[in-house]
Amino acid sequence: MRLRIGAALAMAAVLALAGCGGEDSGSQGAGLKVQSAYMPQPVTAAMAAGYLVIENDGDAPDTLRSVTSDIAQDVTIHTTSGQTMESAGSADRAIPAHGRLVLESGGTHLMFEKLKRKPKEGETVSVELHFAKTDPVKVEMPVKSATYQPASTKSSASSSFSSSFSSLSSSAASSSSHH
Repeated sequence: MRLRIGAALAMAAVLALAGCGGEDSGSQGAGLKVQSAYMPQPVTAAMAAGYLVIENDGDAPDTLRSVTSDIAQDVTIHTTSGQTMESAGSADRAIPAHGRLVLESGGTHLMFEKLKRKPKEGETVSVELHFAKTDPVKVEMPVKSATYQPASTKSSASSSFSSSFSSLSSSAASSSSHH
C-alpha cells in the first residue's frame, strides 16, 4: 500500500511540475525553451560534448551566439560532417520562428574544451546560452552514461515527460519555487 501511495505522490508531483510549464531543464527565455539537454560522461579529462533542443514558439527567428559554462574554459558550437568537425556557422545556429534547433550527436553540438574537472554520471553541469535577440538562458545539463542514447529528439512530448520524470529530483526545488 505504501508503495502505491509513494508512486501516486511521485506521479502527482511530475504532473504538477508539468502543469507549471516546467520542461526537463526548466529553462526558457522569451519564446525559447530548452529541452532534452544532456552531456554524456566524458571519456577524457580535457573535452566533453553536450546536446539539447531549443524550441522557438515566438514569431521571430533567433540565433544561438555562444555558450558558457563554469566547468570548461571554452564551450564551442561545432558541426560534424562525415569524419570532420568544424565550428558551426550561423546557419547551423539559427532557431527559426515556430521552429527548433537540435544539437545532437553526429550533427551540430556543444564542445566543452579545456575542462576544469571531469564531470561524472549523475552530476549536473550548468551552462548559459547566449542568443542574438533573447536574454541568456541558464540550463542544468544532467551528465548521463557515456553510452546514453536519447529516445528521439523528434518526439518531444514523450521525451519531455520522461526527462521531466527522470530529472524530478534535480529540478523539483527550482521548479516548485515558481509557485
